[in-house]
Amino acid sequence: MQAFDVGVHPHIGLQTATWLFDGALSHRDSLGSVQPVRAGELNLMTAGQGIAHSEHLGTDCTRLHGLQFWIALPDAVRDVAPRFEHHADLPRWREGAVSLCLFIGEFAGRRSPAQVHTALLGIELQASAAQALDLPLDPGFEHALYVASGHVRCGDIDVPAMCLLTLPVGTAMVRLELAAGTCAVMIGGAPFDQAPLMWWNFVARHNHEIAAAREDWHARRRFGDVADGGARIAAPPFDLHLRAGARSR
Repeated sequence: MQAFDVGVHPHIGLQTATWLFDGALSHRDSLGSVQPVRAGELNLMTAGQGIAHSEHLGTDCTRLHGLQFWIALPDAVRDVAPRFEHHADLPRWREGAVSLCLFIGEFAGRRSPAQVHTALLGIELQASAAQALDLPLDPGFEHALYVASGHVRCGDIDVPAMCLLTLPVGTAMVRLELAAGTCAVMIGGAPFDQAPLMWWNFVARHNHEIAAAREDWHARRRFGDVADGGARIAAPPFDLHLRAGARSR
């Protein structure tokens, strides 16, 4: 396996939620956090007004398989002070041969301890044997199913490993037929009324906010330092004129 090293880089206006199926990562940030994350654990970093961090392959790790979700912060909190959370104690339950873990958000009366600022959910499903599973969903959410390994049939659609299936808004119940050995993730959330802007590692609402964040990063303002001895990633040139659309999925 090639080395996995993401040097020190900045973020604004979002949360990064790191969820692994296999392997381990080491997280360091400008708040002084030093935290490994392993399969079945959640690292949640809130950038807010600005944070810098790095990610490196965990000690003795030979395989890395996981997802990192970027969650745009709503207007009311997108300039909050940065913070970092790690959660290993998460809601877990079984439905027949399927083990479920709610790593972020709320679902069916359960709530993850991770602090989020919009209505959303992230559930991992692991099937030890073939089973059909009915999941009640919020019809006001947009949902997607990602199959990390194995195979899922959703209605008349086959979803193989490493593929993502989006569900239409208004879906209130979904039947998933999971093959033995399948690992999948169901994610969902309320649609944005207006799309945020995303450029490089920054999420904002206006071009000038992105330009200012880029300038601050190069001037070593705002974001602080990360003591990991690694390379500091330079931002690319900003010569784009971004414009938010009507909605974001």
